[in-house]
Amino acid sequence: MAASKAVSSNLPWRTRVFCSLAGTFLDSCVRKDGTVNRRLSGFLDWTSSASSRPVKGASTVDFTVDSSAGLWFRLFIPTEVPEGKKLPVIVFFHGGGFALMAANSKAYDTIGRRLARRLQAFVVSVNYRLAPEHRFPTAYDDGEATLRWISTPGRLPESADLGRCFLVGDSAGGNIVHHVGHRVAAASSAGEDFRPLKIAGHVLIQPFFGGEERLPSELRLRKAPMVTVKRADFMWRAFLPEGANRDHPAANVTGPNAPPLADIGLPPTLVVVGGLDTLQDWQRRYYEALREAGVQARMLDYPEAIHGFHIFPKSQECREFMSELKSFMEEHGRGL
Repeated sequence: MAASKAVSSNLPWRTRVFCSLAGTFLDSCVRKDGTVNRRLSGFLDWTSSASSRPVKGASTVDFTVDSSAGLWFRLFIPTEVPEGKKLPVIVFFHGGGFALMAANSKAYDTIGRRLARRLQAFVVSVNYRLAPEHRFPTAYDDGEATLRWISTPGRLPESADLGRCFLVGDSAGGNIVHHVGHRVAAASSAGEDFRPLKIAGHVLIQPFFGGEERLPSELRLRKAPMVTVKRADFMWRAFLPEGANRDHPAANVTGPNAPPLADIGLPPTLVVVGGLDTLQDWQRRYYEALREAGVQARMLDYPEAIHGFHIFPKSQECREFMSELKSFMEEHGRGL
């Protein structure tokens, strides 16, 4: 309790206000029966329309992947693409605990533009279906379906280099990166090819992992900003199959029910951790397991960062992260 209060009191006042409003948004949309009030969440979650007119360094257009499922993505196109130059592709999965937010949420529209502008990349932001209406494995199915859709030649601009594709996601989106990346690797091992699409790397920003065990960071920071233990538990109940607990392999990716990471064939991976995040010990455990499995992995650890720190572009941590992400993409996209 005291540690959680200290976290909140040490944050800049603008961040405290934002976290308070975000927490109120999350809590007010959840009904006692475990469902989500979509009418209220739609009213409170400000959205942005796609715009062919460049805004903040990128234009946008929405593409339908599967109309029957309501699956679509928003493509962010950098304003200045040098003639004849191929740019990498970022496939981005938004956060929201599998149950909230969207690719056209104001916050994620802003993040998509920032990634496209700063990294000079095409950004495919996937609007996967949400829980509890669509439980496990729907979000993973939607991620895989989107990768298959964009891998068909001619669907993305000619200057999009599908041979340098990075899967990036924050929170629940980071969880999706792991599981969709696992599917791609498994398909490749079975002789099924996604060509010309090639996954050059994974970036998991404060990924949403968990388990039945309560790790020290969960006990110490139970009521930390944004993701409290209570909120995380609700999200898992909403997403996991009926009757499953948090040791289901979708949540506990390093647990006894999950496939060994060494057998998956994961690409180079960047794991981002915040020292004021309730979930950080699960993220650190994942990173250590990657290293033990022989996966080329690196961890960025920001001791003063709360969950969702990258939403605040003026923060020192966000600026450093964007620089590190650019370096990661340049290193692992070279020569592919």
